[in-house]
Amino acid sequence: MEINSIKNFVQTPSLIEKNKTNTPTDFENLFSNLINNVKNSQLEAEKATEKYINGGDIPLHEVMIAGEKAKTNLQLLMEIRNKAIDMYKELIRMPV
Repeated sequence: MEINSIKNFVQTPSLIEKNKTNTPTDFENLFSNLINNVKNSQLEAEKATEKYINGGDIPLHEVMIAGEKAKTNLQLLMEIRNKAIDMYKELIRMPV
């Protein structure tokens, strides 16, 4: 085996460096969309509550529905996060 071929191999960038890009992955897009949906539903619930408190023409049941929707969306996001963390921990434990 020639020393030059080994030298060239060592100087080439690793696969990790080649795969680094600034474009978001599908998982990042999915997770950021989920976060934005939760944020929007919480803002809608807050607006509905403020409108009801200020004497707006919104029925109480719509305020409650908006609040429960925001709560459910947040719980779903937390469960997805917890499952992703559990999956990561499990992958770390796997032997190579």
